[in-house]
Amino acid sequence: MNNYIRIIILCMSLFVQSCANKRALVWEENFDGTALDAKAWNYELGDGCPELCGWGNNEKQIYTQTNHTIKDGFLHITIKKEDEKYTSTRITTKGKKEFKYGRIETRAKLPLAKGLWPAFWMLGSNISEVGWPLCGEIDILEYIGRKPNTIFTTLHFDEKFGDNGYSKTTEIEGIEVGFHTYAVEWSPDKIAFFVDDAKMFEYKPDHKTPQNWPFNQPFYVILNTAVGGNLGGNDIDDDLFPQEFVIDYIRVYKN
Repeated sequence: MNNYIRIIILCMSLFVQSCANKRALVWEENFDGTALDAKAWNYELGDGCPELCGWGNNEKQIYTQTNHTIKDGFLHITIKKEDEKYTSTRITTKGKKEFKYGRIETRAKLPLAKGLWPAFWMLGSNISEVGWPLCGEIDILEYIGRKPNTIFTTLHFDEKFGDNGYSKTTEIEGIEVGFHTYAVEWSPDKIAFFVDDAKMFEYKPDHKTPQNWPFNQPFYVILNTAVGGNLGGNDIDDDLFPQEFVIDYIRVYKN
């Protein structure tokens, strides 16, 4: 890539970031202090049993309240193998911080080991009433250690869910190095996904129904790292544990 093309790409990225910064900031989580803000976050604990064993994806980890630390403005989700058990953290903003439309983004650094499945995603606030996938799901970031240099961005809804979710897999050389920004821009008209302000893909159905567009209601945020499972795979590199999914911030802007 010559210098002229690099300059053009840099200018475009700065322009997109400038536009994002002009939006009104609705919520910002900078992970200040030493503990999670109980007014914003809930823990989801255990292995999902008895209602959703393996968290619905045959995952192997147990979620705890002790597999994370907050230090110097960063959330560290630590994934461990302890004896024969994998442990990790899963937190949500359900019932505390829920959002309808806008730009939702995080800056994060990925863990590096086969079998890991870090994610930054959202679920519809009516999940307790209608269940999944009718509630809708927005996967802003998913990464799996067995597929290096690859980011998954996906929507799940009644017409397309699970292995048939509306998804895009994008190869990004060096995505495991350092911090990167992952975002979704969501309006009544469409949903678009971005990595470092480069658009990955968008979804814009011509005729919206409850089966293809549950995205007209508030959604809540989820951060977690799973081990194994349907997407993470069963080839788990135990020798590389412990690993950390490090999150710098979460920001939500109004359209």
